[in-house]
Amino acid sequence: MRPDIIDLQAFYGSRQGQLVRRLVGRQIRLLWPDLPGARVLGLGYAVPFLGLLGEASERVCAIMPPAQGVAPWPAQHANQVAMAADGELPLADRSIDRVLLVHALESAEQIRPLLREVWRVLVDGGQAMVVVPNRRGLWCLSEATPFGHGQPFSVRQLKDALRSMLFAPSRTATALYMPPSRSRLLLRTAVAWERIGLRWAQPFAGVLAMTATKQIYAIPSEPAKAKRRQPAYATARVASTTQRVGPQAACADGRWSTNNACSLNRLLSQPLPR
Repeated sequence: MRPDIIDLQAFYGSRQGQLVRRLVGRQIRLLWPDLPGARVLGLGYAVPFLGLLGEASERVCAIMPPAQGVAPWPAQHANQVAMAADGELPLADRSIDRVLLVHALESAEQIRPLLREVWRVLVDGGQAMVVVPNRRGLWCLSEATPFGHGQPFSVRQLKDALRSMLFAPSRTATALYMPPSRSRLLLRTAVAWERIGLRWAQPFAGVLAMTATKQIYAIPSEPAKAKRRQPAYATARVASTTQRVGPQAACADGRWSTNNACSLNRLLSQPLPR
């Protein structure tokens, strides 16, 4: 089940959501430190993090699914958000350099059509980044946050899903080690939780972020057909027959060849010597 657009806006507008945006956004910037001149697309509800990637990018846009709802973004400029189904992105083939999926993969009705469309719109060698709740973390257990909805993933499950759709997973980052609580005390100590978790408890992070590169596989050419070889026993038989016939089977030019029609005709028409 997807979280509603109103709930998403309320979460990221809260103090807890702003902290999540800062901690997760830091890992996104570590994976994609610089995107000069890149065309970036956000799927799901990626707008809280697209501002971090749009500083040096050529163009940034977002697409939200109808089941979630859509809201204009950014507030101070012309709208850059559209609404479309997961398997029907209104973009041309190979038109996007980077795709960021946040609150998208875990809530998708079908994962394969979504990843297939991401693969289609990416340029050859382009990259996608998927941000999903970690199956081993605490954040996937709390429905008070958007990460508690949908299907959580482990690192291996996420890699398998990407590889099955012709993506090559490359780098992984983790974030959100504090409990999913709105307690002011926990929010104040969130940075300390993050430092300890990144050093000692990475498998138990609340969120996984993984980059994957679009793969293009060449179709192998049809192997050349092997030449038919004459069996050894057939060659020996022709040679022995030639010795028995001798020069009587030679052609008019005086040459003998087992592939010569004249030689073969005379060989068949003349009786063998006794």
